[in-house]
Amino acid sequence: MSNAKSKTVCLVSLGCPKNLVDSEVMLGILKQEGLEIISKESEADILIVNTCGFIGDAKEESIDEILSLAEQKKTGRCKKLIVTGCLSQRYKDDLAKSMPEVDCFIGTGEYHRIGEAVKDGFTERVLVGLPTFIHDYTTPRILSTPRYYAYVKVAEGCSNHCSYCSIPSIRGEFRSRPLDSVVKEVESLAEQGVKEINLIAQDTTSYGSDRGAELKGLLKTLIPVKGIEWIRLLYLYPGRISDDLISIMKNEEKVLSYIDLPLQHISPGILKAMNRKYSRAEVETLIEKLRLEIPDVVLRTSMIVGFPGETGKDFNELLSFVNDIRFDRLGVFRYSKEEGTPAYNMTRQVSMKAKTERMDILMEAQRAISLEKNEKIIGKRVQVLIESGAEEEGYKLKGRASSQAPDVDGSVFIRTGSANIGEMKEVTITEAEDYDLIADEV
Repeated sequence: MSNAKSKTVCLVSLGCPKNLVDSEVMLGILKQEGLEIISKESEADILIVNTCGFIGDAKEESIDEILSLAEQKKTGRCKKLIVTGCLSQRYKDDLAKSMPEVDCFIGTGEYHRIGEAVKDGFTERVLVGLPTFIHDYTTPRILSTPRYYAYVKVAEGCSNHCSYCSIPSIRGEFRSRPLDSVVKEVESLAEQGVKEINLIAQDTTSYGSDRGAELKGLLKTLIPVKGIEWIRLLYLYPGRISDDLISIMKNEEKVLSYIDLPLQHISPGILKAMNRKYSRAEVETLIEKLRLEIPDVVLRTSMIVGFPGETGKDFNELLSFVNDIRFDRLGVFRYSKEEGTPAYNMTRQVSMKAKTERMDILMEAQRAISLEKNEKIIGKRVQVLIESGAEEEGYKLKGRASSQAPDVDGSVFIRTGSANIGEMKEVTITEAEDYDLIADEV
């Protein structure tokens, strides 16, 4: 450890918030090992890229980043390049052969060994095994998000085995963290000044199912934590939203009326081929119940277009469903053909041209819905978490309402008043755009 104290390390994190938490844990471990964390790649002795390997576009981004950082070994101070995360887990053999410039590959279950890998004399090149590790509240962690919000990973892996998804092979089977571990981590984050907690997992609604616990029990234990003002639930599997969970969201002010419900599709044939275990009727009943019980509920979903066998009729059913339900937020992905998944060998693959056209049509429909939804908020008062001074001319501040999740949703631009970053401020919505809102200080 003594010879590492003067070394500098730069970590690039790609992919989803779940991957970001792993990156933050690695940063915590590296700092504990005595390394100096810096943001300039050209000045780092050690470069680390935490990769995403979920779909084609993400894999391409990861490869490009690795090659870019590899150039720093030729031109910069870099003496060691380490590749961690999903891409290493999934393609360890291919990467080890094709990328001799990389000194070490670390999988999704070994990232806690990053402290060993950065030391002089460490020569093991591939640290990839069956993913079983999951960090706890004692594991070091350095937040890379702004100080007022954080992601808290409550579980790892997934046991749903959707036919298009490589996550079970990359992250392992579903496993929850102990309730006490999550609560102590949230308490620690609150002491650091965090106000908004975003609970994440591959399937957050399954939290505790492997431990004889439930998500509602975790929420009830988190609600009293002082300093935490918003608790947001992300990645809720449609078939597992219980009446108890709905009741908590309805009655507890801290638990935001925001439901991220990744549906992926709605056509019966496509849902069956995807191995998604619910029907359109069940989804519509759930959404009707949510809107009845929680009138101000904000519904976010994601859809996949171009899944093998998706016909024009299937897509039109999906488009009709989106227009009928009118989600507050919606993201669209083109199906990505992934090795090792059941869908990879399915016949009737859809062309990239058709996928792109369908994605554009769906997003254009949602753009109009989003504008209409935002216009209905004009004149209302909302609490906004201030994130920065607004860079756009004519605005003083920029923030997010409780209806806007970090990174994926729009923002609120405030024209008048002043506030500190991380402060909650009441504003009146005065104008609406497709995805963003304009407001004045109350």
